[in-house]
Amino acid sequence: MAEMLLFHHAQGLTPGVHAFADDIRAAGHIVHTPDLFDGRTFGSIEEGLTYIGEVGFDAIRERGVRVADELSAELVYAGFSFGVLPAQKLAQTRPGACGALLFYSCLPISGEWAFGPWPDGVAVQIHGMDNDPIFVGEGDIDAAREIVATVEDAELFLYPGNQHYFADSSLPSYDADATALLTARVIEFLQRV
Repeated sequence: MAEMLLFHHAQGLTPGVHAFADDIRAAGHIVHTPDLFDGRTFGSIEEGLTYIGEVGFDAIRERGVRVADELSAELVYAGFSFGVLPAQKLAQTRPGACGALLFYSCLPISGEWAFGPWPDGVAVQIHGMDNDPIFVGEGDIDAAREIVATVEDAELFLYPGNQHYFADSSLPSYDADATALLTARVIEFLQRV
């Protein structure tokens, strides 16, 4: 059994994020789903990003980092899109990380946006769609490929399609087939970390 800290995307802690967490719990794992937006959800990515901009990207990322202070050190950190920011920061900087699951987003491990090198012994899976205009178009896929090329236990999974939030069953971008495969891969990952 693994323990996961799962961060929501820019539209908030939606019913689809809860549903994903429930699927992982049904497989026998513990999943924490903090609400970084204090109960707010948004109808679009743009609306969510506007809210994040008003509060401050760093401030919201740090809310997520502080959540981990109340939990065990031996966690798998996971995030959907914007939620990758606190998840990846914790996976790379908090001692004791067991793994990282990065959905639709990835930060580089070198250069200006990096939190530093990837820590030894921390497994990582990165998931995105092969024609996602954000994941592919904005360069996250390049950061993912950098991690896979340099980290021993790193995998990048690309799914056919052009949706960003494809694993959120409460949104129109949901892709049931891709989500089923993603979920199976995540459960296998959690069983071995």
